[in-house]
Amino acid sequence: MGLGGNQMMLVLALTQTLGVGTTSLIAQALGRKDRDRAERIFNQSLVLSVLVGLAFGVAAFATRAEYCRRLAADATTATLGGESLHWFIPALLMQFALVSMGAVLRGLGDLMVPTLIQVGSVVLNIVLAPVLIFGWGTGHPLGVAGAAIASFVAIVLACGALVLLFLHAKSHLRFRPQQWKPEPRVWGSLLRIGLPAGGEFALISVYMVVVYGILRPFGAAAQAGFGIGVRVMQSLFLPAIAVAFATAPVAGQNFGARQASRVRQSFSSASVLVTAVMLATSLLCQVAPGAMVRLFSRDPMVIAVGSDYLRIISWNFVATGVIFVSSSVFQGMGHTLPALGSSSMRLLLFAVPAVLLSRQPAFQIRQVWYLSLASVWIQLAVNVWLLHREFARKLNFTAVEDVLPLGAQA
Repeated sequence: MGLGGNQMMLVLALTQTLGVGTTSLIAQALGRKDRDRAERIFNQSLVLSVLVGLAFGVAAFATRAEYCRRLAADATTATLGGESLHWFIPALLMQFALVSMGAVLRGLGDLMVPTLIQVGSVVLNIVLAPVLIFGWGTGHPLGVAGAAIASFVAIVLACGALVLLFLHAKSHLRFRPQQWKPEPRVWGSLLRIGLPAGGEFALISVYMVVVYGILRPFGAAAQAGFGIGVRVMQSLFLPAIAVAFATAPVAGQNFGARQASRVRQSFSSASVLVTAVMLATSLLCQVAPGAMVRLFSRDPMVIAVGSDYLRIISWNFVATGVIFVSSSVFQGMGHTLPALGSSSMRLLLFAVPAVLLSRQPAFQIRQVWYLSLASVWIQLAVNVWLLHREFARKLNFTAVEDVLPLGAQA
């Protein structure tokens, strides 16, 4: 399942490339009160997402066996990884349309509906997974394939719910088949903003591959401990990610409306909120990391690696939360290259020393976590400096009247 998580990070990179550009351009269009432009962006984004998703699905399915063989610690793990990806890749393919439609709603300023749909999808996945994995009530356990099937079913239903939402008569934006003919200019605008943001997630995927490669000599248990630790960390990041997702459309709409003070305030307010949230999650990882890992494994080695990872890496939770927020403000302003630059720098600061250390006789796994910790705090400092530089360059607007929030316009 951890190997499938690496594929998921790649999909996040691709979907963020499309979703970030969609959210930013729709928010800016609505800030200028140009609803026709917003609807055209919505339909073009959906077409582009579907085409990229299909291309990913074909490539990932064709290479899944070789991918698992090269990264897995042993043959059994490689075989089980292939069984999981057989169903998990179609689930990832559906993510492209799901993220595209969710990005449109974020651009509209509607975070409640996509959040409820996402929560419903996660709950359904939680319910279905043990039923299919262990065969509860069916007598036909499917193992790791069952976990992937649960994810597939949950994502398909979530996509269906979003489609019904946009088909509703009260939807602000509608499906317009006449707008589905590819428009390279619109695609270029989406990708110009989205590619750097997607690149950030691609770098996370590279980070994951580097760590899995470093841990390979320590065996499957060490890889599993890291994989579980990462999943626990990602779940703890959800409140911070929610704040960051809300920040992008707020910054984007006010940037489109030429409200400089509100763009700055979106960053400062979100940073304070995310800091408070991440301090609480950091404390949890200091107090009970083992308890969270034991929810997923009883193997002592898995628990030891996962607990150590969470205890050390939690010292960068606040920094990571503020990085999320600053990246979202960059997205709202439509200039995402600075955030990609700081992420690239962070990966280099981490990966090169980590690989070199892993070749030393006295190498210990926790050295990797400390390197990761230091690189994140350096990234935070660079990100904040770049953001304030961007404020000085792009927020020199002539004072204009305050605009109504989107909800008031509707």
